[in-house]
Amino acid sequence: MAFELPALPYDFGALEPHIDARTMEIHHDKHHAGYVNNANIALAGSEWADAGPCKILPDLASLPDSIRTAVRNNVGGHVNHSLFWSIMGPGCGGEPTGDLAEAITRDFGSFDGFKEAFAKAATTRFGSGWAWLGVKDASSGSLCVCSTPNQDNPLMRGMVDCECHPILGLDVWEHAYYLNYQNRRPDYVSAFWNVVNWAAVAEHFAKVTSGGGHYGCGG
Repeated sequence: MAFELPALPYDFGALEPHIDARTMEIHHDKHHAGYVNNANIALAGSEWADAGPCKILPDLASLPDSIRTAVRNNVGGHVNHSLFWSIMGPGCGGEPTGDLAEAITRDFGSFDGFKEAFAKAATTRFGSGWAWLGVKDASSGSLCVCSTPNQDNPLMRGMVDCECHPILGLDVWEHAYYLNYQNRRPDYVSAFWNVVNWAAVAEHFAKVTSGGGHYGCGG
């Protein structure tokens, strides 16, 4: 089954002034759509054409050399952005609650400690990439913060230094913020906290820790 571009769960301008409407429109309708299209082209006619991302990304080493890089970049881009849209929303921000909040305090000392670690991962990622909050161990619910280059995803076992079940990701490619923030990536990272949908992040956390798998499973 071919990958499809998911609809945004809110209007392009819903995240303003933190992320502007024009950036959201280009990011979703051009960049993410491009990853979906190119992923489908790369996989067409292969034995992997009907595989979901939770089969493909952890097993990239098994793909033919001729399509591996294209799949890595474009299926990775599709999965990364699908998570990204899902963990933001208008009128959000604030702090997590419940089990996720307890896990963050346990593993980072405090919510502020987590934000500091995440901001460091996002601002020190050289060039293009992503910063992640992930579940390192599903049975214990232990969390980690890390970053990956390009469109790499922490599910890419054996291909990345950062291996976990991602539950929150921040795109730090310039196209995600340049219209409003130019080269001020730290300002973009700070603004991001105003649009994080912690209820959605908590749902992803609960799914992983309950054995329900990763948010991207199912296609």
